[in-house]
Amino acid sequence: MSTTISDRQLEIIEAAGKILTVSGVRGLTIKNLAKEMKFSESAIYRHFASKEEIIIALLEYLAMSMDERYTSAISNEQSPEEKFTTMFQNQFSFFNKNPHFVVAVFSDGLMEESQRINETILKIMGVKMKHLMPIILEGQQKKFFTNAITSDELMHIVMGTFRLQMFKWRVSNFQFDISRNGDNMIQSVLTLIKIKSK
Repeated sequence: MSTTISDRQLEIIEAAGKILTVSGVRGLTIKNLAKEMKFSESAIYRHFASKEEIIIALLEYLAMSMDERYTSAISNEQSPEEKFTTMFQNQFSFFNKNPHFVVAVFSDGLMEESQRINETILKIMGVKMKHLMPIILEGQQKKFFTNAITSDELMHIVMGTFRLQMFKWRVSNFQFDISRNGDNMIQSVLTLIKIKSK
């Protein structure tokens, strides 16, 4: 991982993610965080100036992690279909191990917290698009994926489908196997976007 975040800051944002999971945005206070970590509140403030800074750090960490994971997982030797599958399997696997990041992105009230938080959530979407768009374009150029709709529209349909899957997992309180459901979703989306062989 990048050196922009210390081990202690990572511990704090992970603890914040756990509080978000259990208590939502209202439950995430510096006081509750200090209690969760068995720290003094002043010890938290030494690492982060405010609750907003903690949430932004958590979202920034997610964006950085996604960028690094996708870059290392997706290989040029793979077909567009394999790249597509690898990218989404990687994401489902990460969220399965770290559900608090899903909570951070889908928390009620989080987007009302601040414009900076909104901008950071948009940054996460930007990382996803940066990796997904070349896969879709390559798939269309090589006649793997449909050209009946534009690459932009295809990307929005794909991202919306997977976002809905993550949201359903979040509101069900993580009651189903996201990796297995995710694999089914990947195959369903590929069935829709692939050009049918004659």
